[in-house]
Amino acid sequence: MDARMIYSDSLVEITAESILFRRYNIFERDRLVSFSDIEKIIVKKPSIWNGKFRFHGSGDFHTWFARDFKRYKRDRIFCAFIRDKWWRIGFTVENSAAVLKIFQEKGLIRDIVYS
Repeated sequence: MDARMIYSDSLVEITAESILFRRYNIFERDRLVSFSDIEKIIVKKPSIWNGKFRFHGSGDFHTWFARDFKRYKRDRIFCAFIRDKWWRIGFTVENSAAVLKIFQEKGLIRDIVYS
């Protein structure tokens, strides 16, 4: 494991400078996003309206979800808004409490929505 690695699971890999989304696109290639490119992250309670049953891809052409066949079991859905882009990245992690703490320490969390 890299010395700069902060968190890693089967869905994401977080270092001090970036987050790697595993199996991000339709060809299941990973996508690396620098934290400096992320404007904000919103945390949502999973529901049918915000991606709870979205295993991969987009339902609204605005939010793209990396593949996660267990998303319906997760307790939080994260939505990363990318600077100067009209699209955003929806994702889940295996240990949402640990990842939420990392994002809060980096000042990326702007809202936690549980409605």
